[in-house]
Amino acid sequence: MDGKCSNKPFLALMQTTKAIQDRIRLEMAKNNISITEFSVLEVLYLKGKQTIQQIGNSILISSGSMTYVIDKLEQKGYLNRNACREDRRVIHITLSDLGLQLMETIMPIHQDLVNNMFASLNYEEEQSFVKLLKKVMKTVEAAASS
Repeated sequence: MDGKCSNKPFLALMQTTKAIQDRIRLEMAKNNISITEFSVLEVLYLKGKQTIQQIGNSILISSGSMTYVIDKLEQKGYLNRNACREDRRVIHITLSDLGLQLMETIMPIHQDLVNNMFASLNYEEEQSFVKLLKKVMKTVEAAASS
């Protein structure tokens, strides 16, 4: 064995993921935010008020990293921390007016960007692609739980 991965679907997925992330990173840099910062703002924009843990679970990063990202976004004026009245241990995160304004500006651009990246797929191909990815995900999850 020469040490190279011969699993073409895996390599294609990793290369495509990197290309997509690089393209999104370039777009977000125009707004002086990282992909992770955008992901946090996107969760708040789409779901509304969230705890740090809920945001972290949505974008799959650790709570320590989340706190750092939340701090940076708060310093930029894009979000607010609000104490929960029912449980003082809980902090709710919401978009500030500036954060909402930013997201209303960049979300249509982001959605167009993502749509354009997948524009070469017809409806049936999109459905097959999602179905195949979910199939792989189930295999990965089953292996992780055994």
